[in-house]
Amino acid sequence: MFADIHLHSQYSFDSQELMENQVKRAVETGLPVMCFTDHIDWDFPIPEMIFDYDVDQYMEEIASLQERYSSRIRILKGVELGMQPQLGDRYRELLQKYPFDYAISSQHLVEKKDPYYPEIFEEYGDAGVFRKYFEETYENLQAFHDADTLGHLDYVVRYGQNGAGEYSFRRYGEIIDEILKLLIRHDIALEVNSAGIRKGLGFPNPHPDVIRRYRELGGKLITVGSDAHVSEDVGRDFPLLEQILKAAGFTETCYFVERTPVFLKI
Repeated sequence: MFADIHLHSQYSFDSQELMENQVKRAVETGLPVMCFTDHIDWDFPIPEMIFDYDVDQYMEEIASLQERYSSRIRILKGVELGMQPQLGDRYRELLQKYPFDYAISSQHLVEKKDPYYPEIFEEYGDAGVFRKYFEETYENLQAFHDADTLGHLDYVVRYGQNGAGEYSFRRYGEIIDEILKLLIRHDIALEVNSAGIRKGLGFPNPHPDVIRRYRELGGKLITVGSDAHVSEDVGRDFPLLEQILKAAGFTETCYFVERTPVFLKI
């Protein structure tokens, strides 16, 4: 069984789910390990969307849940950081100040616009937006490579006007290869995120071709997350992820404790 180490709760702007509901669902699902990774996405370009929270309160609530559920599941403290080049120093300070077990770097913007909304696609088209997304991901990883994993590479494809119709690894392979090589160089894991399946893509983020390519390039660190914002999505579609990872040649995944990888056999 995998560890689900990409989970959101009421501390994320885009979730109303109580932490304890996520824990109860993880226990029901039989997960051995879970990690809350609520959003900190400073300088988000939509002022009314505030991706920030009281980290001290967050840590206290997780500590309480750890104590109450210690015999049933291991609960870890994480964060998902929205990448922008000017935020590197602030994020480093955050990770030094608080005892997070795990940090995800995620690209959520293209040219400081949220691709959830159609305007950026109307301006550049699907192929143009996808390429810009990968280029900015690479640039941001160069500026800040202090997280433990790269979250949902090719996330932007979820919002394309034609779905995944204009997306393939081959089409963007040159820039994706550079991203994967950078991850390997800095010992940053590649996250396999099951949300793409339930969002209608039919594949996780990243695409299985990207996962295979990461393996071919020598990548070894794989993390797994459902990206659940509601309790019913905790651990969702993990059996399919298992098949995809085995087909790519992986025999283990990892989660992080005190920013150090712990491995689980597939």
